[in-house]
Amino acid sequence: MSRIGKQPIVLPPGIEVNIQDGAITVKGPKGTLSQAIPSGIFFEQEGGTLLVKRESDSKQHASLHGLMRALTFNMVHGVTTGFEKKLEMVGVGYRAQMQGDKLVINIGFSHPVEVEPPEGISFEVPAPTRISVKGIDKQLVGNTAANIRAIREPEPYKGKGIKYEKEVIRRKAGKAGAK
Repeated sequence: MSRIGKQPIVLPPGIEVNIQDGAITVKGPKGTLSQAIPSGIFFEQEGGTLLVKRESDSKQHASLHGLMRALTFNMVHGVTTGFEKKLEMVGVGYRAQMQGDKLVINIGFSHPVEVEPPEGISFEVPAPTRISVKGIDKQLVGNTAANIRAIREPEPYKGKGIKYEKEVIRRKAGKAGAK
């Protein structure tokens, strides 16, 4: 049995879980998230906990068991506290700023790069070289942060580019130089 799938999900007070029509909807103080439930997986709600069950031990049901538990846990966590990814910009003249709700990045191109936030995502710029991506959907926050990082990924020689906050860039030695 899945070790992740059999763990109960503790529902904090103020969280409303609704299971109907092949989907699970989690409503909390920060918003509402929903996810389709695959066939063979079902939920049992007991007081303040939610259990994910499967109808058989087939390989398909076993793989979906842990996945649905993790997705549901992330939905509960998202509507209560939310998710955040922090990015850093390394390089001379690299900076970011907010213009309304858009993020404008000067990253060494001939033009500034404008990034529109998807629905449910907000950007913050606490310092000119730091970007914070916040939202309630973990997948959307991670995907948006990855798209911003892809504008200029860190290069291995000087480490210039956009990187995650605690990401370590493996550096390469440059040319030895001619004598």
